[in-house]
Amino acid sequence: MTRHIHILGIAGTFMGGLAAIAKTAGFRVTGSDLNVYPPMSTQLQALGIEFVQGYGADQLDLKPDVVVVGNALSRGMPVIEAMLNRGMPYTSGPLWLAAEVLHSRHVIAVTGTHGKTTTTAMLTWILEHAGLEPGYLVGGVPSNFDSSARLGKAPFFVIEADEYDTAFFDKRAKFVHYRPRTAILNNLEYDHADIYPDVASIRRQFNQLLRTVPGSGRLIVNGHDPELEQTLSEGSWTPRESFGLADTAPPCDWTARIADTSAASRFAVLFKGRVVAEIAWELIGEHNVLNALAAIGAAQHAGVAPERAAQALNAFRGVKRRMEVRGLVDGVTVYDDFAHHPTAIETTLKGLRARVGAQRILAVLEPRSNTMKLGVHREQLAPALKVADKSWFFAPKDLGWDLQGAVSSMADRVRLTASIEELVQDLTAEARSGDHVLIMSNGGFGGLHDKLLAALRAR
Repeated sequence: MTRHIHILGIAGTFMGGLAAIAKTAGFRVTGSDLNVYPPMSTQLQALGIEFVQGYGADQLDLKPDVVVVGNALSRGMPVIEAMLNRGMPYTSGPLWLAAEVLHSRHVIAVTGTHGKTTTTAMLTWILEHAGLEPGYLVGGVPSNFDSSARLGKAPFFVIEADEYDTAFFDKRAKFVHYRPRTAILNNLEYDHADIYPDVASIRRQFNQLLRTVPGSGRLIVNGHDPELEQTLSEGSWTPRESFGLADTAPPCDWTARIADTSAASRFAVLFKGRVVAEIAWELIGEHNVLNALAAIGAAQHAGVAPERAAQALNAFRGVKRRMEVRGLVDGVTVYDDFAHHPTAIETTLKGLRARVGAQRILAVLEPRSNTMKLGVHREQLAPALKVADKSWFFAPKDLGWDLQGAVSSMADRVRLTASIEELVQDLTAEARSGDHVLIMSNGGFGGLHDKLLAALRAR
């Protein structure tokens, strides 16, 4: 008899991907969320997955064999209280995935504060290009695939390994459940201030992950990240290779030689000082070069030669919402990017500057993440935006901290508004042919991209 799982929080990227994997694996899948809308509602319907709106207790009358609880659910919600009172079997998404799928796979986990989604998509595409048909779960939409997750074929499964907590009943990082054989450690900075008091507490979660990687496995590590160096010094039992840019010290195993004036869109890949591949692709920025080195290193551990990996990356089309061009109107290019941490904001802007030269960059930022709402990185915002010619912040009245004061050093290069409509009017009046409008948020930003493009067409 087909087993039935009911997923609470099914519209999230992770849980929606898990639903697709479970359906392919032969489970009956149902679920719920507060808001299920396109594209996730369309994806679920195409898979034949039933879902309901909201977290009412009556959905448990479906009598699933197990309830899979998303980490957005908490005590006090009717469905959670009913689930506990009825004594129903329940688990978390990461635990379910580990028990039902990952236990029999060569798991390749991609961790880091920044670059997880892009690097996971790169690595998955490399293995796909090599004919290995890997399973994968990516926290975004890779442009080379038609979905964010699939069961795939054994042995490989590539997963974006998030350090956020697992569920209301399990406050460990999601990634400690995956037990990877190959692990990429991209970088480590302070983030998720809503659950971690300091960077040391995040390091402890990374150290828990390292304790699960076998001695026959492989770590692919950013060789220039001091927090990762500290993490490794606290315990590591697995052979590792490092990656970094060629002109930085200490020397790394995997390095890149970037072509001049290429905005990092062309570079040679070196392993232990010897050129092993050449890449010329659509992406820009040194951060993406580092992502590529990590993916190539992990792919080699999976048996894909660097030259073959480079062939795949030359055809890699990126990930939606990572410097994605949403439109070009009247000479004004509008981009959508997921950047919401000061380091990601700065590296994204540097990459765009390398591409556009002296043309103006208008940066637009929504401080939407939990960490941003707490104001943890307020002092880093102005320095992160220094590459932009002008910047705008969407500053809702309930933000809770002094954004104006935090960016006062930017003087007339920054503007704040509490209204999407006012923001559209401002940008429409300011933007001129040749400008690049970079809109950064980890949410939908009130449909700003489409509203701005419409206003530019109408002016």
